[in-house]
Amino acid sequence: MIKYLGSKRLLLPALRAAACQLAQPGQSALDLFSGTSRVGQEFKRAGFSVLSNDLNAYAATIARCYVQADAQTERSAAAEVLAVLAAAEPVSGYFTKTWCEESRFFHPDNGARIEGMRLRLAELNLAEPLHSVVLTSLMEAADRVDSTTGVQMAYLKSWAPRALKPIALRVPELIEGTGQVTQLDAALAAKQAGPVELAYLDPPYNQHSYVGNYHIWESLTLWDEPEVYGVACKRTDVRERKSPFNSKRKIHAAMAEVLDALDARTLLVSFNNEGYISEEEMIELLSPHGEVALTRFDYKRYVGAQIGVHNPKGERVGKVGHLRNRELLFAVAPNSRLAKVAVDAAEGAMV
Repeated sequence: MIKYLGSKRLLLPALRAAACQLAQPGQSALDLFSGTSRVGQEFKRAGFSVLSNDLNAYAATIARCYVQADAQTERSAAAEVLAVLAAAEPVSGYFTKTWCEESRFFHPDNGARIEGMRLRLAELNLAEPLHSVVLTSLMEAADRVDSTTGVQMAYLKSWAPRALKPIALRVPELIEGTGQVTQLDAALAAKQAGPVELAYLDPPYNQHSYVGNYHIWESLTLWDEPEVYGVACKRTDVRERKSPFNSKRKIHAAMAEVLDALDARTLLVSFNNEGYISEEEMIELLSPHGEVALTRFDYKRYVGAQIGVHNPKGERVGKVGHLRNRELLFAVAPNSRLAKVAVDAAEGAMV
């Protein structure tokens, strides 16, 4: 999987344990803000019928790879296509110029390989979900040879050792079974999903924009040669694609709209104590939808926060305030006993 701010990788045992108390394998589970789809994958492994949604194109691509695609039908086909891509000639065009020369996210040798393989993939015109499986493989391969601290806000002054290694494609670790994927605004996706047994919500919680943090993956997915700006060569449409969840003024209304659009018997909501909605405010938002129970997990802050605050020249201009925060997990169920059982199971899974 790609390096990802806000990934719930370490909390997967807790989320799976809580989900299995709120719903039964075979029942429907909606992952409304899927990101890298780690949680949707875990639900799929647990036997749930998973629907993943994310508005960003790269995230929907990853979900089609891991949630929609069936390992039994796509693994061998993906291996054949990846062999074709690996043989593609390097191309030093827009991608290499923009993110290897004008900026330094990838070494130019790897950039030209990425560009040549992506062009070959476009020529193959594969059907879904095979296209997304192959594109996810390319994305993950590029992530393994990038020169960043984990987000695409900036790049390292000197090449990271991994950036000097040749890029290599791997068949993604696909999961048996199938799921559904949508690429919609969260409130619309919630409405279109219809009745579900469990809905999992992990919305953006502060000013950090995912499409801004991972703009190169969005461009690699869309393959649209966007106009860019700034030292990081971000897509200009990053400025326009603002989520209300990234706004302190708008997040409460956005969360309420999503909750009202859902038709879910039970809910799991991940949030963070650094978010724009406090614990008390979140409980107030969730209470009309059932009985609420809460548990908290101590968690290391993201890499950028640990490094500190720097100006555009890379000079340190601020100090790190704290290195750890709290991940919040809210369970919402028809009765308080079930909600409490779910958070107790989550706590037990992390011991």
